[in-house]
Amino acid sequence: MKALGRTTSRPVFAMADLAELVKARLSFLTLATAMAGFALGVKAEWNYLLLSATLVGTALSAAGAAALNQWWERDHDAKMKRTRSRPLPTARVLPTDALLTGVVFSVSGVVCLALFANILSASLAAATIVFYLFIYTPLKRVTTLNTIIGAVPGALPPLIGWTAARGSINAEGLTLFAILFLWQMPHFLAIAWLYREDYAQAGFKMLSEGDEDGFITGRQAVLYALALLAVSLLPSVFFAYSVIYFYGALLLGGAFVALAGNFAVSGGSVPAARMLFLGSIAYLPLLLGLMVLAR
Repeated sequence: MKALGRTTSRPVFAMADLAELVKARLSFLTLATAMAGFALGVKAEWNYLLLSATLVGTALSAAGAAALNQWWERDHDAKMKRTRSRPLPTARVLPTDALLTGVVFSVSGVVCLALFANILSASLAAATIVFYLFIYTPLKRVTTLNTIIGAVPGALPPLIGWTAARGSINAEGLTLFAILFLWQMPHFLAIAWLYREDYAQAGFKMLSEGDEDGFITGRQAVLYALALLAVSLLPSVFFAYSVIYFYGALLLGGAFVALAGNFAVSGGSVPAARMLFLGSIAYLPLLLGLMVLAR
């Protein structure tokens, strides 16, 4: 493929464009949560072939969904400063190429899980893709509830890892899902505030729209951070995680609540929103790592 205005030959995708098309950094986070789910779901010895198949299948599914999302929203991405330089708005990648890449990656990921893990994990991967593309994506321009709705597919990857290792879903696996679901809310509310003008320009309905001082957005972030703190303690209460995990989760959750509270009372401070966002990025791997070690 040739980018518009260029005459030199080049591969169908430049690697940098492919990485951006599949949202490689976000896909890596998805992969990390799936691996944590697998580690928590293992009962006895690790099956490394199963782990490899789980990670490959999850990575392909996440990459495919990201590519299809960018194909779907390419016209809206062109309207926002933070996304207008992506491969599709800049014509470095053709829509047909992005669509084909997304379909091939998505199908390959689900098939990989079905063949080498189990049907349950493959079904969850397929549900993640379908929910993300056909429910969350169109609702972003319809209702401010899209953030809550989008948190559902975002919380499924650790459950994919869990079911690949365990073969079933139980209360402990659902608790892991709940932790990821609740974590996403303060995380994405911070993003929505930081880029509220961009989202409005593209026609996305976000809670930050019309929230001049950030109080409504901040209050929601605090409520979800408090709920996350409570749910993150459940593994110690019901599933025999160590006392070290309990106090570690309490400390991490308390810090996360404090960041959300700081944003809520900041009067719409961009630095406070950025601190909440960065804090959320640090919180998740620390908590999941603590869960794996303590269990």
